Amino acid sequence: MSIDAPRERPVIGSLAESSSLRSRVTEVLRQAMVAGELEPGRIYSAPALAERLGVSATPVREAMMELTKEGLVETLRHRGYRVVELGEVTLDEIIEVRELIEVPTIGRVAAMATPEQVALLRPLADRLNETAAAGDLQEFIATDTTFHLRLLGIAGNQRLVEEVGRLRGMARLSALRRLYEEGRLGATAREHHDLLDLVEARDVAGAEALMRRHLGHVRGVWAGREEG
Repeated sequence: MSIDAPRERPVIGSLAESSSLRSRVTEVLRQAMVAGELEPGRIYSAPALAERLGVSATPVREAMMELTKEGLVETLRHRGYRVVELGEVTLDEIIEVRELIEVPTIGRVAAMATPEQVALLRPLADRLNETAAAGDLQEFIATDTTFHLRLLGIAGNQRLVEEVGRLRGMARLSALRRLYEEGRLGATAREHHDLLDLVEARDVAGAEALMRRHLGHVRGVWAGREEG
């Protein structure tokens, strides 16, 4: 009996129905950029992307305009849209800003979170373990984003959550596949339960230290780099 290798589920899939089509298209395209499915430096046309998504070209153009404002895409007149390739210095700067925001905020969360709030995040941590084991990288990225933004949201600052979401959307996690193939993605996934354990125990220093290490993993998987 042979065991088939886990297959990565594409980000670009059918979007036949959506309560907010433009927002959903924007998020799907952003996830595709983060995962490396839409490659930096390549040019994509709105009609071609619309066909892959199963929508008209209009919401794709609107989404690309939004992503252009975020600095993720360049609009090329009469040619389409090019995914911006961020340099290592820029990526390091993003991680530094995230550390300044997320580490102390996790400390605040650890000081104030209720057991009920922590319990609501446990299923997301479980899902991260499942997707890491299966090699479902796009679902892993989407769930990871949801987990961290909801955890930070306990601190009660919506503007902070939105800014972290924007910074996370600039990630380029092209080495996640390699991390999975080397059997290292599961350890990163398990850190989410560890983080919840520290928050539930009101261990402020421990939660901050783990969050700092966790962000180090993000630095390590950008562009296939080792952690620094």
